Amino acid sequence: MKIDLQIHTKTGSDGNWPVEEVFKEAKRRNIDLLAITDHDSVDAQAKAITLARDYRISYITGIELNVSFEYSPDKGKSTKSYSLDFLGYQYDIENQELKNKLQTMRQHREARARKILENLNAEFDKVGLERFTEKDLENIQATVDGAFGRPHIANYMVKKGIVKDKQEAFDKYLVKCDVPKYPLSLAEASKLIRNTGGVLVFAHPNDPSGTSLVTITRDLARQTEIIEDYMLDYIDGIECWHTKHDAKTTAHFIEFCRSHNLIMTGGSDCHQNPVLMGTLNIPDWVAEQFKSKIYK
Repeated sequence: MKIDLQIHTKTGSDGNWPVEEVFKEAKRRNIDLLAITDHDSVDAQAKAITLARDYRISYITGIELNVSFEYSPDKGKSTKSYSLDFLGYQYDIENQELKNKLQTMRQHREARARKILENLNAEFDKVGLERFTEKDLENIQATVDGAFGRPHIANYMVKKGIVKDKQEAFDKYLVKCDVPKYPLSLAEASKLIRNTGGVLVFAHPNDPSGTSLVTITRDLARQTEIIEDYMLDYIDGIECWHTKHDAKTTAHFIEFCRSHNLIMTGGSDCHQNPVLMGTLNIPDWVAEQFKSKIYK
């Protein structure tokens, strides 16, 4: 069977396709089990459950939460905050506590976007570029179907001709002008998902170009030591299969999960640019871990 447990949509966050198009393509690719895991959003979940039944695709609820992970490299003398992602699965999409927290995070995200634009204007002033106005903010917001984030600002900068592509927008402006995300702790993320009956999975732990433990260390053994020391009380599993994980990484985390009785998941992390969903060879037994709460 084909499994993909990390797919993003335009409906809920920063995918390029609405949830309807994702399911249409998933059916074309003969995907048997999938999860929509939009960033800090459950907006696409109700529709996804309906579409899964229409297309006869097995489905589990999903979400990707960005966490401010507190780590002490010198064993308690000082701590530093790192941005890491965690996947919630099989939670109750109607849980009010979760909905309230996501609304708070959404409001923070919109305030963050305004501050980023203020920082951009300061940079534009240095080089004589026209400043962003309230109208520009409205234009950017009009392009957002899901969660408002820096990729939407980057796209608008390309459209305005300020940069040639999204990568240049980040390299030249958006990294420098960034503002901290909502400070969700790992303990709080775990409580939010577990209190709804769901499970929390550490996402793409060794993604060399993403939000991962690579920002702390590239050594796989050290990565799993950090998970042992800081995460085991709060997580239920690890995403072992990912498009940015090589065979060595996958094997390492499978062994670690087996030794700690953790759930093992896998996903393409597809944002439809390019369309990667269903391209990973994820074993059938992964689905068995979720069989009690699969929508069919």
